[in-house]
Formats: sequence, C-alpha cells, structure tokens
Amino acid sequence: MKTTQYITVILLILFLSSCVQQCHDKIVTFKVDMRQVEQIESVGIKGNLPPLSRDEILPLTDDNNDGIYEAKITINTAKNQLYFKFTKNGEVELKNQDNRVLNFKYEQETLTYLAVFDVLD
Repeated sequence: MKTTQYITVILLILFLSSCVQQCHDKIVTFKVDMRQVEQIESVGIKGNLPPLSRDEILPLTDDNNDGIYEAKITINTAKNQLYFKFTKNGEVELKNQDNRVLNFKYEQETLTYLAVFDVLD
C-alpha cells in the first residue's frame, strides 16, 4: 500500500512540475517622446510584470536632453504580454483608454518600444 502511495506522489510531482513554463529574459528599452508635452517634472512607467508595478512608478530619464525619455529593464517571464502606461508628474497617460501592450515570443528577446506620450498607435 505504501509503495503505491509513494509512486502516486512521485507521479503527481512529476506531472505538476512539467506543467510550469520556463521563464525567459526580455530586455526592453522603453522610449517615450515628450517633445510636445509641457511642464515635465518627471516621466515614468507602470506595468503588470516585475520590475514594473501598477503601484510604483519606474523613472525614465532624458540624459541627452533630446526630449525622448528612456529606461532599459529586464523582465524575466513566461507570459506573452506586458500591459503598461507611461506617467508624467505621477499621473498616467491615456486616461479612460486601454493600456499599451507589448507582445513577447516564448524565447529570450531584446526589444525597443517607441511611443509618443498620450498617443496610442
């Protein structure tokens, strides 16, 4: 009886562990054009996959003063979509509109996402 239970437990563990998808690194550079936006104190991004968060803002910077704010992050995930919005002075863009979506392949990727603030293509 105990042997049957052990075999059942082992088979269950093997079955459950085989259902987990492997995570891949997604190296994403976000670039948002703020050249037509006034009174900028801070620019950031919120999203649904770490290191992004719906509660915390990840800052973007404009180190070369060209009006394009940028951040490069690594997302380790098995999910195929990232939902996000940019922020200006702590307020999210695209009020009452859908989130931006970045689709991922099921492999390691390096991507650049280009956008104009408050304009959904």
